[in-house]
Amino acid sequence: MSGEQVRTQGSRAGEIVGCAWDLARTVGIAGFSLRALAREVGIRQPSLYAHFESKHALYDAMFADGNRQLLARLDALVLPDDPRAALKVFMREFVAFALEDTARCYLIFQRPIPGFEPSTSAYGHAEQVMDRVVEVLRVAGIEDQDDIDCFIAMVAGLIHTQLSNEPGGDRWSRHLERLTDLYLDDIHRRSRAS
Repeated sequence: MSGEQVRTQGSRAGEIVGCAWDLARTVGIAGFSLRALAREVGIRQPSLYAHFESKHALYDAMFADGNRQLLARLDALVLPDDPRAALKVFMREFVAFALEDTARCYLIFQRPIPGFEPSTSAYGHAEQVMDRVVEVLRVAGIEDQDDIDCFIAMVAGLIHTQLSNEPGGDRWSRHLERLTDLYLDDIHRRSRAS
């Protein structure tokens, strides 16, 4: 069952996904077993298969759920009219979302599960997130695909450096706005020089 199907299936599948997130936060995204999940949900392990045909199907539902959560957060933002300020507000929310839940961050932004690839349906939510990011970048003047790619890589590096070295802190993440300014200033400098 794909993540999209879970959203429309009903509350039991959603409850299972929520419980899976809780376990992932405790033992890591790859660390929980279906047996432990079934015990937490209060059912027998074979009953999980009525909702998810495999553990990868459960990860797919979690991947879709995490990206839907991010979309909801980004869509709820009220951005300032100034494009630079809007980009900072948008990316600050993006980074805060990534850093507040390590298990969710690893699943939706990395590939920590060997053999797991999100379904087309679940990946569609990640593509919507990327569309929102690119739209705000373009309004701020980052239009060249190479520049977009570099900005995204810079923010991803900031997130992962923070998670790897000081989870719960802000030693690296607090530099987001400074790096955004440096990046935008460089793009404007290069555009004037050409």
